[in-house]
Amino acid sequence: MNHEHGMEGMAPTSQSTNGTLMMMHMTFFWGNIAEILFSGWPSRRGAGMYALALIFIFVLAFLVEWLSHSRLIKLLGEGSSNVLAGVVQTLLHAIRVGLAYLVMLAVMSFNGGVFLMAVAGHALGFLLFGSRVFKKSTEMFLDDNTSDPPPMAC
Repeated sequence: MNHEHGMEGMAPTSQSTNGTLMMMHMTFFWGNIAEILFSGWPSRRGAGMYALALIFIFVLAFLVEWLSHSRLIKLLGEGSSNVLAGVVQTLLHAIRVGLAYLVMLAVMSFNGGVFLMAVAGHALGFLLFGSRVFKKSTEMFLDDNTSDPPPMAC
């Protein structure tokens, strides 16, 4: 006999400081009562805080795409040393990976709204910075590091 009463898809994770058992979703769910990235945020603080959390996830995903396709290393100029350029490039890579991991951890909350906002942030970021929509035809030929997805094989 199942005594979980509607707790399918959830698994206990740990006990909180007040002794209550916390549950973690193992399937997607819809609703504005969720914990995303930080304990107690946005939780039960209302729809406004949930909307703020969704905007935060969208911006994180958008920034990941911007950093993935930006040419910030050109700001150093042609005369800069390879060591300095390598350090800046490594720093930007570390920031991009850190932001991508934050987006991944947010999606692991299994909240449907968080998932949709993460995908939307990545999609808009790719549209603006990675796709050919806003590139001049001369930029497409000069850019040998294309971000086009590989062709799909049937």
